[in-house]
Amino acid sequence: MTESRMRDHWWWRPGWRVGRRMYTFHTTFDDQPELHRLVTAYQTALDGLGGLDIIPLKWLHLTMQGIGFTDEVSTDDVDAIAAAVTSRLKAMEPVELTFTRPVTDPEALQFHVQPAEGIREVRRAVRAGIAEVWGADRIPDPEEWTPHVSIAYSNSDGPVEPYAKALDGVEAEPVTVRVSQIQLIVIDRDERLYRWDTHIGVPLGLSTD
Repeated sequence: MTESRMRDHWWWRPGWRVGRRMYTFHTTFDDQPELHRLVTAYQTALDGLGGLDIIPLKWLHLTMQGIGFTDEVSTDDVDAIAAAVTSRLKAMEPVELTFTRPVTDPEALQFHVQPAEGIREVRRAVRAGIAEVWGADRIPDPEEWTPHVSIAYSNSDGPVEPYAKALDGVEAEPVTVRVSQIQLIVIDRDERLYRWDTHIGVPLGLSTD
């Protein structure tokens, strides 16, 4: 059921605080001009509505799988997890994700990418790599997961209707992108924005894109 109201995305989730960073696997979209054009069309329609933090194109991401805060995870463990995940993803082919129309979520406006199964299989391989190093009982984050890419975060409480109406008014063709690698990043969320440094890129199959 569609929620009728938005709420502030930027409440402090457990463990987070200003200055703290986290190791996590994401898919990022630096070199995807067609996707950037699609996202820009929808973000432009949201201009002037207020209550949103529009995500700059360079920080578009698909949140995949956390590892842990940098002050709690050793570099040896991070490197071992990266190696285990890299080994598994070598056996996988790149996946395609299609972006059609954003939907409203209580805390964000986001694309739910399709087909979901390919990227879910990638995430399962990531989780198996973490389990190889730490054991299955130490894998962070729930197994249930909806792959999505947000274009704006809500920064206040209010009705969803203006945003839904603005999105519905956009006419744009769907875009399909090829994901040939994922990224192990170090991320923060200090200024109502997720920003990161890439620790390592992990290719799918033999891709070097």
